[in-house]
Amino acid sequence: MNPDDLKYTKQHEWIGAEDGVYTVGITAYAAEQLGDVTYVELPDVGLEIAQGAEVATIESVKAASEIYAPVSGRVGAVNTALEDEPGLVNESPYEKGWLLKLDNVDPSQMDSLMDAPGYGRFLEEHAE
Repeated sequence: MNPDDLKYTKQHEWIGAEDGVYTVGITAYAAEQLGDVTYVELPDVGLEIAQGAEVATIESVKAASEIYAPVSGRVGAVNTALEDEPGLVNESPYEKGWLLKLDNVDPSQMDSLMDAPGYGRFLEEHAE
């Protein structure tokens, strides 16, 4: 996924659409803040998720962090590669380190999310 084409949440999740399937992950900024990811707990395929609901947990050497659904939908797939290689979240947050894919999404919910320039401004304003 090209980071310039994605939508973003204030909790540093990203979502991108391709052929009606919506892929969700965390941003490079979030991965950097977490440090080395040691474990990823993903939802069950088929689970219906509401926008803003907790959908996954990422554990790192620094902390555990909940991941929230950027939009409502049904979990169509999860990235099983993360079971053996949770560090993919750090190494490739937009490609190999994606978390889950959603279907049955209402595309209008994407309108409430930030585009890439908006997310960049958000990071500048809220930088620690």
